[in-house]
Amino acid sequence: MNSPLPNKPEGFLTKNRKSGGYLLKKRAGSFVYSLFRALLLFGLCFLIIQPILDKISVSFMAESDLYDTTVIVLPRHLTLDNYKLANQLLLYVRALLNTVWVSLGVSLLQIAACTLVGYGFARFEFPLKKMWFACVVLLIVIPPQTISSSLYLHFRYFDVFGIVKLLGGGNALNLRGTTAPYMLMSATCMGLKNGLYIFMIRSFFNSVPKSVEEAAYTDGCGTFRTFWRVILPDALPILVSCFLFSFVWQWTDTFYSKLFLGNTQLLSVQLSGLAERLRQYITITLGIPGGGSMAYQQQIISTGTLMVIAPLIILYIFAQRGFVESISASGIKM
Repeated sequence: MNSPLPNKPEGFLTKNRKSGGYLLKKRAGSFVYSLFRALLLFGLCFLIIQPILDKISVSFMAESDLYDTTVIVLPRHLTLDNYKLANQLLLYVRALLNTVWVSLGVSLLQIAACTLVGYGFARFEFPLKKMWFACVVLLIVIPPQTISSSLYLHFRYFDVFGIVKLLGGGNALNLRGTTAPYMLMSATCMGLKNGLYIFMIRSFFNSVPKSVEEAAYTDGCGTFRTFWRVILPDALPILVSCFLFSFVWQWTDTFYSKLFLGNTQLLSVQLSGLAERLRQYITITLGIPGGGSMAYQQQIISTGTLMVIAPLIILYIFAQRGFVESISASGIKM
């Protein structure tokens, strides 16, 4: 006996006819929504990267292209002279090495100190806990410029309970011009944006179930071993996120750099004085009065800006997976 033939699947038109046109309306609505969302995301992304694209285009133009009304995006005379001049004026290689050293050292100290403090706020009870956490919030709210005078005097005449003056013949230490103020502030959670890192890390540790630590205690782990072997590996995403924030903010910081390091060559400080050095170069070295046109000055500044942020873009490309995981795991909205 022959088996019956399987029913032929109904096509889209048949299903749509049976649904009274509902299926077509649903498909059309979904397509229009997806198209609108794609155009909106494209527009937002373009608004974000368009200034960088403009700087990249201008950096490869010859000066004559700046005054050519027919040149809009693509340079007519492709050149690397702008990068060569910016490299010379920024002292790029030396400033880059100094910036990497300072940013890396500060970031590692900040994350180490903030991790311990954030874990303490999340897991332990101690006197005046709420008051101390309010001080952490004040670190986020109060701008560092309000305590700049105190910081300057503290590290210009550095002393600890009079011990330094006693041992140094009545003279305090002058720590300005060194990385010691940076390191001391970072190790004591008073560095740049440290309050934010403590808040983020504390929020992450609060989301970790206490049963995880209780299980480790039951297995014979002490407090430090539980933190080091059990809690810290799970906190790696949020630590990567805080490290990236710390590294980027330190990389572009000029306030603390000028306050503490003085004449130390860092990329952020070199970039802030690029316009003045360019005018001196054009006036003195090239013998052109007036320091060049404003358009040419902006062209060199744009080129220098690209050279400063290029290492950060490369860093983010390699660390973006950990950064995204940390934001999604902690639930923090930035």
